[in-house]
Formats: sequence, structure tokens, C-alpha cells
Amino acid sequence: MKLSQFKFNLPKELIAKFPVENRDESRLLVVHKETGKIEHKVFKDVVNYVNDEDVMVFNNTKVFPARLYGNKEKTGAKIEVFLLRELNQEQRLWDVLVDPARKIRIGNKLYFGDDDLLVAEVIDNTTSRGRTLRFLFDGSYEEFKKVLYELGETPLPKFINREVEPEDKLRYQTIYAKHEGAVAAPTAGMHFSRELMKRLEINGVNFAEITLHVGLGNFRSVDVEDLTKHKMDSEKINISDEAVRIVNEAKDKKKNIIAVGTTVLRTLETSVSTMKHLKPYDGWTNKFIFPPYEVKVANMMISNFHLPYSTLFMMVCAFGGYDVTIAAYKNAIKEGYRFGTYGDAMLIL
Repeated sequence: MKLSQFKFNLPKELIAKFPVENRDESRLLVVHKETGKIEHKVFKDVVNYVNDEDVMVFNNTKVFPARLYGNKEKTGAKIEVFLLRELNQEQRLWDVLVDPARKIRIGNKLYFGDDDLLVAEVIDNTTSRGRTLRFLFDGSYEEFKKVLYELGETPLPKFINREVEPEDKLRYQTIYAKHEGAVAAPTAGMHFSRELMKRLEINGVNFAEITLHVGLGNFRSVDVEDLTKHKMDSEKINISDEAVRIVNEAKDKKKNIIAVGTTVLRTLETSVSTMKHLKPYDGWTNKFIFPPYEVKVANMMISNFHLPYSTLFMMVCAFGGYDVTIAAYKNAIKEGYRFGTYGDAMLIL
């Protein structure tokens, strides 16, 4: 497959800027991948498509306030710093992206907050935009994290193109988020409310949780026409023994395995046996899934509507089949479905 095959015209007004009032009341486009049949529903109708002992797999990563605004020493130039990952807790070392990058060099000090509450020193260049910062802070690690997170802002994707609001802190997060480490939310999971989770449970659906700490690589553009030459950024994942047991028992009983989002799909496909069973794993993944691809673990998937050319869109096409997914996206645009992080959802059966 070529990059150009993942182009479609998305009207700007269909990119959702705000979430719907109730999580489980987004629209839901249901696609039957064998026939291409499409149904238009509301997200909470998902309960009607799953059965007793089916398994929904969720990504329980938690987003942290990764975007900081500060000033450069001497010039006072405004700098945006995006925290990517903590490298060393003791030394307060972080990998970050800086913007504008050309003005930031090794040895520069950056100041954050009123009265320069937090100071960081640039100690390494990792990429053209990336830097390693050492935060200079005398207090305990707990105090440091508290200050860092008070100054940080909810890291909404740039394409949402608006100021962050207080509500985003709650809504740019799943209700089951547990393990902090993501700089972007696993968006398919944001449609689940406590009431919907309870209804699924009452219907006999089992839940399994994996962790993938979503990185900015999900938003990185693909710069090569030949997709086999694109390299995904590595992201930390964990598949526990408990998740493996729940998924494999359901597979053995021929029950449905529903991947809630592209991050879950990537995680499950990273650690599979030749018998198409899930295996425990704790490490990193840079798996890139695009058509044609045989999905080995999940047979159903929930996903948001993703942007043209994105690796997320390519993953959905791999799961649903290229032609079926393209047709479903065209239908979604015609029907005015909302795209992106705060947009509507699709269920692929």
C-alpha cells in the first residue's frame, strides 16, 4: 500500500473541537466488514453487539499534563515544551520537544511559572526538535512532580486548534485510566461512561486491561510513499498475565475479542503466539499495522474517525479491510460524523 491511498477530503468543520455532553452519546457507525453493511447508532448501543463472555480490551494508560509554556533566559523568548518521557527520576531528566527548536541550544536555561518557579537546563539534543532537559529543583521528587503538573497543561492535539479549557482535564482521559505515562489519550475509550461499563458487565461482558503509553508518534506525519519504509516511534507497553488469561480463555471458547482503539490493537498484535494466542509482555513496541495485514487476536474493534494519511487511519483500514473502511469513512463524511480526538466512533464487526 502507498501513502497516497490514504488520502480523503475531510471538511475542517467535521473535526470535533469539543466532546459531546455525555461520553456514551456520541454517534456510532457500525460496519459489518464481511458485507460492508453500515448502521447508524448511538455509542451506548454498543451493548447490543456484544454477548455473554465476550471480552473488551481497554488501554488503561493515563494522560499527564505534558505541555508547558516558559521563557528562555536572557531573551525572554516564549518557548513551548512538550514533556515526552521521564528518563531519570533522581536527576529530574526528561526527553522533551521544544518549539521553536532553532533557538534552544545545549546549556540554555528555561524558566517556567510565576517567579520562575521551575528552571530547566538543556543538556542534550536528541532530534531536530527534541532535547533532554534537567530540571533544577531542590525539593523532594513528590514536590517536583506536583509543581511540574501544576504548571503543565492538558496536551490536546494541535489539530483541535483552540485554547485548553478546565473541562479538558477530565474529558481528555478515559474513566478507567490508571497508569500515568501517556501524552495523548486512547480516544476510542473516551466514549465509555460508568453506566455503560456497568451495563456491559451485567450483560456478562468481561474486561481485560493492557497498557500502552501513547506517544506523539501517533500524530507524526508519514513522509514516505512506500509504507514499508515508515518507522513508528517506540512506545512502552505492558500485557499482564491476567489480561492474557482473560483473552485466551475467551478465544478458546470462540468468544469475541473487542479491541477498544488502535493502541489496544497494536499492543495485542505485538505479542502473539503462532497459535494466535496472546502472550505476556513488558517492554516497547514500534509495530506499524497497515493493509494488507492479518489481525490475529481481536475480531471486533472500536475506533474514532481518524485524519487522512494518519497511521491510525491505516490501522483501521488494516482491521476493517481497505475498501470497506474507505466506503465507511465516505459515508461518515456524508452523514456529518465528527472526526478526531473528541469525535464520534465506529464499531467494526
